[in-house]
Amino acid sequence: MDTLSLTHTHTYTVSLTHTQLYIHMNYTKHEGKMKDFYKIGKTLGEGSFAVVRDVTCLKDDSKWAAKCIDKKNLSKSDKDSLQIEVEIMGKLDHPCIVHLREVFDSDRTFYMILENCSGGEMFDRIVEKEHYTEHEARVAFFQICKALEYCHQQGIVHRDLKPENLLYSDTTEDAQLKVADFGLARLFTNEQAIELMTTMCGTPGYVAPEILKSECYGSTVDVWSAAVILYILLCGYPPFYDDNNAALFRSIKAGAYDFPSDEWDHVSDEAKDLIEKMLVVNPSERMDISDIMKHPWMTKENLEDKVLPKTLAQLKKFNARRKFKAGVMVARVAKNLQMLKKGREKKERL
Repeated sequence: MDTLSLTHTHTYTVSLTHTQLYIHMNYTKHEGKMKDFYKIGKTLGEGSFAVVRDVTCLKDDSKWAAKCIDKKNLSKSDKDSLQIEVEIMGKLDHPCIVHLREVFDSDRTFYMILENCSGGEMFDRIVEKEHYTEHEARVAFFQICKALEYCHQQGIVHRDLKPENLLYSDTTEDAQLKVADFGLARLFTNEQAIELMTTMCGTPGYVAPEILKSECYGSTVDVWSAAVILYILLCGYPPFYDDNNAALFRSIKAGAYDFPSDEWDHVSDEAKDLIEKMLVVNPSERMDISDIMKHPWMTKENLEDKVLPKTLAQLKKFNARRKFKAGVMVARVAKNLQMLKKGREKKERL
């Protein structure tokens, strides 16, 4: 694959599986310093290689989020992935997808100025509710599917759909749910290009079986991940879970899940039918996103607004575990990076 340059501002040519794809970009690339354009505020979040800061545009006082990526800790592969992420996000323009406004490239740090989704993560918001219904689950899932439908129409596979990447635009009751983080996303132009995609990627618990089997895969890997999220939305825990990843992956590859009675007795048959048609191990038999949008559970106008009495309690437990595991992982990576830095400094002194 050709190296993607971040110095262009309008049209890019990306070489992907021997197919040329011409992309018009919807963002601005700046050579100047980010602080000359934005006032930097509080830290919104931290990851392994990046810090997200609240920023205010000096020109129009608008609020944004700056993803600040420390370039010195990035490998060649990481830098290539970052370039592709920028390429892809620059191509996207949809209300259910986080908007990339502009980028700044300094000697030490790369900045992505992104839509500030102040409403927070989807599950964090749901667990604050006093009551939770199947209709509310459908509203959230519908917005996720609209984002995926648009991505797939644009020739983009997300490949890492998970709760952390689902953010609300603001704190209002009718805030828009948006898909974020296209760090593992890839472009394709036709089915042949899709079939050549074999890279192992994704997040345990949400990854499709064909990826775990190292088989060729396509856009329906996003459908599998979306089905896992829908399952959690309706009952409060995932369909596949094990602290041991080897055991977890065996369950995923076998498609071994069920609908335990306590939580699922309150869920409609239409919702269960949709999940069953999405969590199909064979990707050629799995629903694609266009079929999902036509499913009766998605289109039914008079969907009974069933309260899911046990789902909220289960979801609070699941969300707490998820947050704890994420915190441990970030701390572990930060420690490894610190050790790597000390080793590099010691080598430079010798």
